[in-house]
Amino acid sequence: MEYSRRDHRTSRRLLVGAVVLLCLGAAASGQLSDDFYDDSCPDLDSIVQARVSAAMKAEARMGASLLRLHFHDCFVNGCDGSILLDGPDSEKLAAPNLNSVRGYEVIDAIKADLEKACPGIVSCADVVAYAAKYGVLLSGGPDYDVLLGRRDGLAANQSGANRNLPSPFSSISVITQRFKDVGLNTNDVVVLSGAHTIGRSRCVLFSNRLANFSATSSVDPTLDSSLASSLQQLCKGGDGNQTADLDAGSADAFDNHYYKNLLAKKGLLSSDQGLFSSPDGVNATKALVQAYSYNSQRFLCDFGDAMVKMGNIAPLTGSAGQIRKKCRAAN
Repeated sequence: MEYSRRDHRTSRRLLVGAVVLLCLGAAASGQLSDDFYDDSCPDLDSIVQARVSAAMKAEARMGASLLRLHFHDCFVNGCDGSILLDGPDSEKLAAPNLNSVRGYEVIDAIKADLEKACPGIVSCADVVAYAAKYGVLLSGGPDYDVLLGRRDGLAANQSGANRNLPSPFSSISVITQRFKDVGLNTNDVVVLSGAHTIGRSRCVLFSNRLANFSATSSVDPTLDSSLASSLQQLCKGGDGNQTADLDAGSADAFDNHYYKNLLAKKGLLSSDQGLFSSPDGVNATKALVQAYSYNSQRFLCDFGDAMVKMGNIAPLTGSAGQIRKKCRAAN
């Protein structure tokens, strides 16, 4: 009997364990499907897995970086691979991405392998989405079927990146509106923020919480005092590029420890801690933080579904866009 890629995906999910077996998963949407390249590029899965695995063996943090790359792509022009484009209007040069978003070389390497195996078939936008999936899975997170069939955009949108990407300095209400603008809801805000269970962040993105916070408090009162002290030592001297774990105590494992930290006032970014502590986030998000902190299964299932939903933000399909030969420039 022929052993298809669909059989491979099924057996892989069975091997991942009960977490996946109990998740219902998200259905295919629009023209995207989980078997889009089964016939035209049957080695897609193994090529992406091999490249992401190698990158993460060299640096475990790369899984988080690839996940963030997908997020920052989808929030600008939709999930069209526009974040990969070089040039004067490059989204890479936007404030939220400059010296921050990483993993471009991994995407280049995957694309080069795919152009050898099945030239002109797999879009860069789909490479970004698939690489993010393995960044999650190889960090211990949920397996989920990435929906595929996107085409690549022809132009970047630097001003859109500056305007539309959620900021770690924004209030929960503003962040929620940014999500709403692309068709995501409050639950998506909380569950996709759980991506911060892996990865690191630069001092420049949280040092405002460590000194001169307000007229009445030097340090953000929603930040645990012992964590504040250690972060002050890390960031002293003004080097904003020093990094700290987003999920202190469990930074390389994709789990629900991130939410447990929020209950203990140990969220690194104000946008993280605000999900539990901020007045404008309490009513809408506090209960979800508590629920995910108690129920790892629910978080992992919801996260996979939310990733599929996010990956369906305004994709180019059919005759729209193109399949770039190289991800850094339009054909």
